[in-house]
Amino acid sequence: MDNISSSHSAPTQFVDVGGRRLAYRSVGRGKPLVLCVRFRGTMDTWDPLFLDSLAEQGFRVVTFDYSGLGQSTGERTYNPAALAQDAIDLILALDLKDVVIGGWSVGGMAAQIVLAKAPALVSHAVLIATTPPGPLVKPGEQLFYTLARRENDFDDLVTVFFEPASPASRAAAEQSLKRTSERKHDLSPSVPLEWAAEQLGDRPRNPMFPADAVLQALKSTQIPVLHLGADHDIVFPVENWYALNAQLPTLHLVTLPRTGHGPHLQYPQASAKHIAAFVGVSA
Repeated sequence: MDNISSSHSAPTQFVDVGGRRLAYRSVGRGKPLVLCVRFRGTMDTWDPLFLDSLAEQGFRVVTFDYSGLGQSTGERTYNPAALAQDAIDLILALDLKDVVIGGWSVGGMAAQIVLAKAPALVSHAVLIATTPPGPLVKPGEQLFYTLARRENDFDDLVTVFFEPASPASRAAAEQSLKRTSERKHDLSPSVPLEWAAEQLGDRPRNPMFPADAVLQALKSTQIPVLHLGADHDIVFPVENWYALNAQLPTLHLVTLPRTGHGPHLQYPQASAKHIAAFVGVSA
């Protein structure tokens, strides 16, 4: 397969599997890194500088739309187990080996399930601004549930994904939004807001991810796990990962400063370098 060097020009491709068609894009050549996107996200939600920086570091970066969302067909759901099955089916359909499974937010829950359910497919797990399974020492903020259930303006995006108290973070938000708006063709339709709001609920829960089998897998796995987080994530506070640090034998923690639920949006190149160093790839 001929891979494209820029995420702006990477064409949407499709695989038919399990009675639905999964839409995906591939950028770069090298070790496969499959990324599961966040709540209300599609392939077009990823910052292209982050994807291209990963490709420059030596990854083949594969993004995709979940079943029934974006350009994919099938039954839509935010059940993390179903999202994980999308990733597993895509990996198998593309015949990818020794995969780095990655995920942002709810996609990070899906990535953890892939690690637990199909460890033979996975060499590393990269979790971005997500929650661990089990009881939490610090739940998310109610503010997120207010913002996530409505159409968002720029200030909303800064509040969720960046650090509104920091002028530098706000400037980074402007640049990231500009980059993610540059692709003008072959776009994935937005996730329906009313449906997404119904899936989310209206308040934080504890646990957010009640998956005992996944927690046990994380406690016993030999697969290296990286959590790339932020110091002020109003959705999934990074403190919950530090609380598990002594219990998860392969956990690496990187926390980026003065940012929010999108640390890789504010620090796209640094995030790509952290991930490459963790996995041990080089261009």
